[in-house]
Amino acid sequence: MRPGAAVDVVVVGGGHNGLVAAAYLARAGRSVLVLERRAGLGGAAVSEQVFPSVGVRLSAYSYLVSLLPDRLVADLDLGLELRDRAVSSATLLGDRALLVERDPGPATEASFRALTGSDAEWAGWQRFYGRLSTLAEDLSPTLVEPLLDRGELEGRLRDPQLYRDLVERPLADVVADHLHSDVARGVALTDGLIGTFADVHAADGLAGRCFLYHLVGNGTGLWRVPVGGMGVVSGAIADAARRAGADLRTRATVTAVETRAEGVTVHWTDDEGAVHAVDAGHVVAGCAPAVLDELTGAAPGPRPEGAQLKVNMVLTRLPRTRSGLDPAVAFGGTCHVDEAASQIDAAYAQAAAGTLPGTIPFEVYCHSLTDPSITGGTGLHTLTLFGLHTPAGLFAADPVGTREEAVRRVVAKLDAQLEEPLADCLATDAEGRPCLQAASPLDVEASLAMPGGHIFHGDLAWPVADEAHPAGTWGAATAHPRVVSASSGGTVRGGAVSGLGGYAAARHLLG
Repeated sequence: MRPGAAVDVVVVGGGHNGLVAAAYLARAGRSVLVLERRAGLGGAAVSEQVFPSVGVRLSAYSYLVSLLPDRLVADLDLGLELRDRAVSSATLLGDRALLVERDPGPATEASFRALTGSDAEWAGWQRFYGRLSTLAEDLSPTLVEPLLDRGELEGRLRDPQLYRDLVERPLADVVADHLHSDVARGVALTDGLIGTFADVHAADGLAGRCFLYHLVGNGTGLWRVPVGGMGVVSGAIADAARRAGADLRTRATVTAVETRAEGVTVHWTDDEGAVHAVDAGHVVAGCAPAVLDELTGAAPGPRPEGAQLKVNMVLTRLPRTRSGLDPAVAFGGTCHVDEAASQIDAAYAQAAAGTLPGTIPFEVYCHSLTDPSITGGTGLHTLTLFGLHTPAGLFAADPVGTREEAVRRVVAKLDAQLEEPLADCLATDAEGRPCLQAASPLDVEASLAMPGGHIFHGDLAWPVADEAHPAGTWGAATAHPRVVSASSGGTVRGGAVSGLGGYAAARHLLG
């Protein structure tokens, strides 16, 4: 810390990554001040009572946990309960469905056989996900270590060819090496598109990177439900930071970051409009890189563009499906609708041409089946929908109208898979309005200051050293020696509710 500085570190942004950095730094004896613009901490990892008078706390933006390292949970003594879902996925196909159990067995095998008429697709699925399981076991430990160069990383892998394929080839081709059914290929490809607007046939690596991070968490790739909702995760991290002595301020809007060789000055305003400035030795930027550019006066880089439609719902009951699949099974994991490979391709082509896809691929999740506590004993159910290939630019000319049309399209397509209209199952709030709330990328940007509504703050990177972040570093350095990044898009390793960005920022400063 430079002489006279008020604190060692100011953390800009109280999202889960900023809180992780604050907790680790404070536990190491650093004085830490966290400044968060919103009224609450947690950023996108929050739970909210979205609908008036309806006693349900929804995970409003981020839904599941996979990449959050068990090591981080133990280090910070978070005490979280993360539950596995009863089902991995179910794909609704009119009068039938493709079921993938959490631990695939005879029912999954029979489902694949019914889909294709042979055992070849099931064998290909087993081979592909068996290889991915090996990759996850080998790659996951490196995410909490200093960066390796690519050769070193591949030397740690039992199946380096799969990693090379994901890096060098289009994701669609890698999947097609193992799977041939349009439906099964689509189910696999979706993990390369959650939060990313990408052409799965391109060799640019966008879909491959997203796919990799979705499949390697904690060596299993399992996506788990945090008991109590996503806000419990951020709340536990915030508590860890407070216990260690960090000062956490909300309604504190950072307006500028002045950098000097010997330190930084952070300017901010409180909720009453009073202007403040604090000197520090370092800044940890939990905000998106584009926001950091604005705060430091740097030339802005390419603007990120999110591409997801989010719909939160509360239901009085789960709807019956045309497939005959038990609703508790259909919605107990990831329920895929219109996500065959050909449908993904068609939607991408339309969106890339500037048109809202006629058929928006999407998936839905019922978290209250795994964690009934979030509905507070009301007997209600939550349902969250995540639509693909709906980039921010499509909403620019008519934000409300385009969002409403997108919702109309996905609800109609969901209804086509149901024995009863979704509207008949929706709960109503105190004023009789259906409990359905939708957010486009522009809505996410307005609420969370995520430029372009990009939920990863920007394109993900391969988890290896690069020119800007040499081997042996933590991948968190910025152009300013006194400023360290902690965000998903600002660090080499990040994405989802992982804490990896905050962990890297803390390790960088403590190293």
